[in-house]
Amino acid sequence: MVKSIHTKEYAYFVERLIRARQEAGLTQVQVAKKLKRPQSHVSNVESRQQRVDIVELKAFAKIYNKDINYFIR
Repeated sequence: MVKSIHTKEYAYFVERLIRARQEAGLTQVQVAKKLKRPQSHVSNVESRQQRVDIVELKAFAKIYNKDINYFIR
């Protein structure tokens, strides 16, 4: 069984997450500070080394001023 982090759907999700950050004009460091996490966490999420749960997705969406549906195909 393929882990969800290695699926096309998850790759799409991460692409949207990165695009939302860029559209918001934020760096990984700025996002990490808002999340109260290290910058490496944001980097790991964006490089698909770490999964995002729904609670954290809500935090990303709020920071990026996006609806959660923006990230889902």
